[in-house]
Amino acid sequence: MSEPDVQHEASDSKGRYFIDHGNGASELTYSRLSALTVIADHTEVAEGHEGTGVGLRLLEALLADARKHGFRIVPLCPFVNAQRRKHPEWAMLFNV
Repeated sequence: MSEPDVQHEASDSKGRYFIDHGNGASELTYSRLSALTVIADHTEVAEGHEGTGVGLRLLEALLADARKHGFRIVPLCPFVNAQRRKHPEWAMLFNV
């Protein structure tokens, strides 16, 4: 069975990418500083879905939006920052 799609919801200053697993949700939250800067605050993977790539899928959705809308990401979240260090090809999407 495949995982559900990543969904996105946002207000003027906050937002989240999330996957509803039916028995819980995984999410990556962010705060918008400006049209050009987003702070990745926190990533949490629902119990039972750890180690399945869900966190990376959430981050990839944020990265896709950064490319599309031209903003840069401040990686406050330890998971996002660790992934940034593992993927130097993403450097242009981060503001560190």
